[in-house]
Amino acid sequence: MTTTPPYDRWHPLVRTAARAEALAHGLDPADLEQSLWVRLLERLRGAPPPADPAAWLRTAARAEARAAGTVRDEADSVREHAPAPEPADPRPGPEQQHIDAELLHSVREAVGRLPGRCRVLVRALLSPRDPTYREIAAELGISQGSLGPRRSHCLNCLGRLLGPAAVQARSGPRSRPAGFAPGTGWGILRETHR
Repeated sequence: MTTTPPYDRWHPLVRTAARAEALAHGLDPADLEQSLWVRLLERLRGAPPPADPAAWLRTAARAEARAAGTVRDEADSVREHAPAPEPADPRPGPEQQHIDAELLHSVREAVGRLPGRCRVLVRALLSPRDPTYREIAAELGISQGSLGPRRSHCLNCLGRLLGPAAVQARSGPRSRPAGFAPGTGWGILRETHR
């Protein structure tokens, strides 16, 4: 004679009771089913099986659902009454300020070491008065059309002088070091000549 294992015997009843109460209380049926299994196993450890298993499981499922709902309501209440988190300080911290200061120092030194015409061109590009290409070309005595290629050459020279540290600083975890103007790479350089 074979007997049905306890799990197979109780599973349909546990699952049905858990699903019914979970849906009625807006809970996860799997969570409620798990709680119901724990309660059933505790009951079976210390006492004989209930006389009416379906009724006992419905009652236990209802109690577990109410308990879970109370815990959820308390958690919601705590979240509603909790103070709003402080907004993050948008200013860079001391470490980032130090990194930015080192980068500014490196840029100042590199601009000073550029070859003559490049140094003049980069300083003109970075002038606080923000001259136009026409004004820079007139100031340097070159055609406006040759300003772009020359600027590119001079900025490549500046990049080589700055080395990989400058490239890493511009492409690191922050979008740009403090002092860089949004959308440009010139802001930090402009700071060097103010």
